[in-house]
Amino acid sequence: MIQSSAPQKNESSPKIDGDQLELFAQDFFAALEPAAKQSSAPQPLFKAPPAPPKVVFPTPVRAPDAPPLRRIQLGPHSLEFELRRSSRRSIGFMIDDQGLRVTAPKRVALADIDNAIRAKQRWILTKLRERGERRATRQERAPVVWVDGAQLPYLGANITLRLVDAPRSRCEFDEQARVLTVGVVAGLAEWQLQERVKIWFQAEAKRLFAERLDLYAEKLGVRHASLTLSSAGTRWGSCTVDGRIRLNWRLVHYALPLLDYVVAHELAHLLEMNHSARFWAKVESVYPDYDGARLALRQRSQEMPVVFSA
Repeated sequence: MIQSSAPQKNESSPKIDGDQLELFAQDFFAALEPAAKQSSAPQPLFKAPPAPPKVVFPTPVRAPDAPPLRRIQLGPHSLEFELRRSSRRSIGFMIDDQGLRVTAPKRVALADIDNAIRAKQRWILTKLRERGERRATRQERAPVVWVDGAQLPYLGANITLRLVDAPRSRCEFDEQARVLTVGVVAGLAEWQLQERVKIWFQAEAKRLFAERLDLYAEKLGVRHASLTLSSAGTRWGSCTVDGRIRLNWRLVHYALPLLDYVVAHELAHLLEMNHSARFWAKVESVYPDYDGARLALRQRSQEMPVVFSA
């Protein structure tokens, strides 16, 4: 026999009168009211995200006798760039800390140059943004203070600068103690001290470059014609078809494996004057972790303190 699901009357249950039900209903619905109604000020449904940081692209510095910079609109960005004419057959792009430089054949119309820039605008804007962020990071880094006890970066670690009174300016480096002692003559200005230390760093760079070039040239089976030091702001090295190697002396601030990567990279160009798969295979044959070194060099360059003012 199926029993009814209706509840049975319980004589012992307490009775609830109408007033009690009314009070209960008021409390119940008050609890359901949204918190926003308890405040007289309207509340936004969604919080707006913070405004993105303003992107500042580097712009080439125009020389007094140079043609005016050209301007092009790429989406929301108004971009200035330097246009150079040459005898080359195609349009080339170069981006560094000074912005975008375009080299084009003499007979190519300006409209065609602008179209070529628009075709590569994603790459151009990405690289310019990276350069702008890198420059902003460098400007935020505290420069070296040129006092006794200052720490200077040398081959990936710090050395201590010691300043001593002396009848003539000189530099002596104690490799074991990692101390660079500089003789300071009376009246020596700070810029002169910086220049004296810079000369020492450059001499160290040239000595190390010569050793590492000989080592990796033998591994690659190549010979270079000459070595010169570079002070380029954004380029670590270069190689010409006739074997002239230029290396940035500031590499002496970084760890020796990173210096070796640049040396191996430039020497490999004596076999492949490009950045093709065959070129990277040559680099890998003597420097297997070239990709890691390339990324590490980029990261370290952003972290490096400002050592010299110029």
